[in-house]
Amino acid sequence: MSARATAGRRELIGFACAGLLAYAADLALFSWLRGPAGLDPLTAKALSFVAGCSVAYAGNALGTYRDARPPGPRPYLVFLAVNVAGALVQLLCLAVSHYGLGLTSQRADTVSGAGVGMVLGTLLRFWGTRTWVFPSEGRVAPWTG
Repeated sequence: MSARATAGRRELIGFACAGLLAYAADLALFSWLRGPAGLDPLTAKALSFVAGCSVAYAGNALGTYRDARPPGPRPYLVFLAVNVAGALVQLLCLAVSHYGLGLTSQRADTVSGAGVGMVLGTLLRFWGTRTWVFPSEGRVAPWTG
């Protein structure tokens, strides 16, 4: 395997690991906020989403893209915006399927929101993270596409 392919593979694995940790943090906090803390679902989800984004940013900034981290709060804010865009992609996929196409079963909602939407949202997050948040200069694991 070439050095570029190995580096690209490391980048993808690092990004995926940070994302899995973020998902776990989001889910755990949401469950706690909805259960024992007794918050309403939208407030709980908003707080858990920001916490999950923070975990993902830390994982990427300190791991996957540690040598490409620009100083200051701007990278985190851009990262948060990219993640909001990814979440909107998931919601759009669900809305199109459920309301536009009339596929209203729980299975259809799961496939469109948590399946197709998650894949498309993750692709957007990956592209946005490597393009706008952590520029290619100094990247630990350059990606060639």
